[in-house]
Amino acid sequence: MKITRVTTTIVRSPFRYGAPGGAGGNLHLRTLDTLLVCVETDAGVHGWGEGFGFTLVDTTRTAIETLIGPACLGRDPRDIAGLTKELRRRMHNFGRNGPITFGISAIDIALWDIAGKLAGEPLHRLLAGEAALPRVAAYASLLRYGDAALVERNAAEAYRRGYREVKLHEAEVPMVCAARAALPADVPITIDVNCRWDDPSDAIAFARAVDGLGVRWLEEPVWPPEDYAAIARVRAEGGLAIAAGENAGHPEDFARMLEAGAADYVQPSVTKVGGVSAMRAVAEIAARHGATLVPHSPYYGPGYLATLHLIAAWGRPDVRLESYFLDAELPIYGTALDPAADGTIAVPDGPGLGLEPDPTVLARFAEAG
Repeated sequence: MKITRVTTTIVRSPFRYGAPGGAGGNLHLRTLDTLLVCVETDAGVHGWGEGFGFTLVDTTRTAIETLIGPACLGRDPRDIAGLTKELRRRMHNFGRNGPITFGISAIDIALWDIAGKLAGEPLHRLLAGEAALPRVAAYASLLRYGDAALVERNAAEAYRRGYREVKLHEAEVPMVCAARAALPADVPITIDVNCRWDDPSDAIAFARAVDGLGVRWLEEPVWPPEDYAAIARVRAEGGLAIAAGENAGHPEDFARMLEAGAADYVQPSVTKVGGVSAMRAVAEIAARHGATLVPHSPYYGPGYLATLHLIAAWGRPDVRLESYFLDAELPIYGTALDPAADGTIAVPDGPGLGLEPDPTVLARFAEAG
């Protein structure tokens, strides 16, 4: 079996932000851009992948179309480890993070989709058999509003929709207090400040100020995100658990992070770190260090699906799927991944990733390469 074609499609969907003006808050988005990658074979089996993301999708697409895709042609799609290793080695001179790694991540996800289809099994059962979970709990990841009233309103709306954990992207104490006031006391809050502080002392002061408000973790508190010594200091002195890793480009980064004592929760992103294969490697590293793996998943295409399957395969009901709290005009998979009233999402049981992009969405919003 050989790979015969690699194609890319960008879906640019309007979305609702939950605040006046419609702009994407801390993400600076006008549309929800998703890069879909389709790997086709001479056996008539295809797989879908996704490369990160947001306003960078055009750059990742170029990396796939000019470098990564052509290197895949003629290769056996079943040799996932061999092909992705070769791609990393061949492309390392162009960067070991960023669009190259994002593109390789997309290819890896697509190859695992193919593997599941060839086996006639959904990805979560291919990885874990009958031990996999049939449903996964999700948490609402709010955007940044910078307005206490909007934080309170959107936190309350997330709870009303069934989410039983809420993430904020705010870095001011009054915003955290507003969310706490809107939510029952037993609903955890997590806080992602997107590498806000250059000085760890500022992060420590913030952590101490919000301690006691039911905060599960503080995420990526300092700049740069790979300053693991600084993050470890915040973890040791701030009083809160620390989450980190969405900007890591390789599983080895997580080993260094945990060896430095920098995190309680590790957050690899399947569309950034190298796909399903790399996520499995990070899971092993996290287990060795006693850390909890809670994937980062700010996307709505095959990357979101792959993350859902991976969490189901790990079989840990305490690990929730990150779900960005915005409403796409036409979701790529329709309503198939909408949370139920209890905040859980059914894991698709079709072969591979289990779902195909909705042709109505592709017809309306897609930009083919």
